[in-house]
Amino acid sequence: MRDVTDATFEDEVLNAGKPVVVDFWAPWCGPCKAVEPVLEQLSESSANAAFVRLDIDENPVVASRYDVLSIPTVILFAEGEARETLVGARPRAHYERAFADYL
Repeated sequence: MRDVTDATFEDEVLNAGKPVVVDFWAPWCGPCKAVEPVLEQLSESSANAAFVRLDIDENPVVASRYDVLSIPTVILFAEGEARETLVGARPRAHYERAFADYL
């Protein structure tokens, strides 16, 4: 997964031509480290959506805009809008069900 920033978020997520799953994370977050391989696996099996991550410590503007108060938070964006939000570490099947219409 590639990193996005406050500066690149609009171009790479909101203006993307397909759905984008954004992993809001921080380097010190243990559960975030558990979620990352799950999202990596989903990204490898999904041709319809892009997967990116945003470090909330280095990029507080976007995290604040989408009320990310707890991490990990994963938000699926489609057509420039947040469509699905999952908070906390979840098993792969949970993400697959939540994002099924977009992956």
